[in-house]
Amino acid sequence: MSDAKAPLPLDGVRVVEFTHMVMGPTCGLILGDLGADVIKVEPILGDKTRRLVGSGAGFFSTFNRNKKSIAVDVKQAAGREIVLKLIGDADVFSENFKAGAMAKLGFGYEMLSKLNPRLIYVSHKGFLPGPYEQRTALDEVVQMMGGLAYMTGPEGRPLRAGASVNDIMGGMFGAIGALAALARRDHVSHGTGRGAEVQSSLFENNVFLVAQHMMQFAVTGQAAAPMPSRISAWAVYDIFTVRDGGQVFLAVVSDTQWLIFCDAFGFPELNADPRLATNNMRVGAREWLMPLLRERLGSYTVPQLCNMFEARGLPYAPINRPQDLFDDPHLLATGGLAAVRAPADGSGARRDVETRTPLLPFMFDGERLPIRRHPPRLGEDTSDLLEELGYSKRQIAELFEAGVAASPES
Repeated sequence: MSDAKAPLPLDGVRVVEFTHMVMGPTCGLILGDLGADVIKVEPILGDKTRRLVGSGAGFFSTFNRNKKSIAVDVKQAAGREIVLKLIGDADVFSENFKAGAMAKLGFGYEMLSKLNPRLIYVSHKGFLPGPYEQRTALDEVVQMMGGLAYMTGPEGRPLRAGASVNDIMGGMFGAIGALAALARRDHVSHGTGRGAEVQSSLFENNVFLVAQHMMQFAVTGQAAAPMPSRISAWAVYDIFTVRDGGQVFLAVVSDTQWLIFCDAFGFPELNADPRLATNNMRVGAREWLMPLLRERLGSYTVPQLCNMFEARGLPYAPINRPQDLFDDPHLLATGGLAAVRAPADGSGARRDVETRTPLLPFMFDGERLPIRRHPPRLGEDTSDLLEELGYSKRQIAELFEAGVAASPES
């Protein structure tokens, strides 16, 4: 048996990515991690997320690994010609600009599907075609109008989720659509041989996220309450503030776990109390039960509670900050974080940053999908790709001189 590793699932698939920010780049990230050759087409000055500060400073280095970068001015005819040559033999084209922007550049679905009938064209938008499609959308916009901010915040204080959930999941669904289109095109027994148009959107993604709350209202007639004021399905399912101000999430979600919990902490009278005999009865007793438990558990430290819950198989979680995860023992032991170089122009730093980044959250043949290429410097692969397209060194130099294309050395 050969020791050679099997190729990655999308080995041999070429993706041309015309994206920025988070949603579109997430799609390319997933396809790239799965083995596709992803070419990121950037303007001469680069994807604007390379230069973001504050909460956007991690965008580029997070969502652009396993990609090549070619810097091209598509406002010039010679730049558009380069992109069309790249697309000519590509399998997937991915974009996430405003409705109509690609068509104005000559990169709309109708034109590109004629150029390359096998092409799968993936669009990531704020809204699917309909009354809202011309609106400008952001993750915050669709969280507010799609009910997620209402469900996250306290009554009267809608609050967006603390991560770009719709951008990231919208990119995921774009990738899922691309994979489905590739499967239909290339299926051994009934492949069509033709590409397809795939559309993914922020708003519809958000609606999918709150579907369970919509269906709760449909089947019960009762509206779902925001998370901070919801009626919990379990009595003990909350954050506890304990000794020295530490916080920990603790849960007891079955009658068996209630018995284990009471035995562990020496609460025989609570175990024997007929008012607390079942989970539903304990939920009804939360008004007086939870203050009592908060008082009794308040003398413990977070590590003590975590150790006691861990030893007995009870659910718990320390309240971690994102930066704490760099030292998470499980991630370190299982290879969930991989070494990566964040380019200086992508992190806001003056020099490259050597760090670690989370991998896609699944295993393939028992292994995590690797980082094969660091997030690229702007135009890092321009020269190589132009040569691959048949441009001579002299022609490439002329393109650089005319500002049609750029590389780090040009």
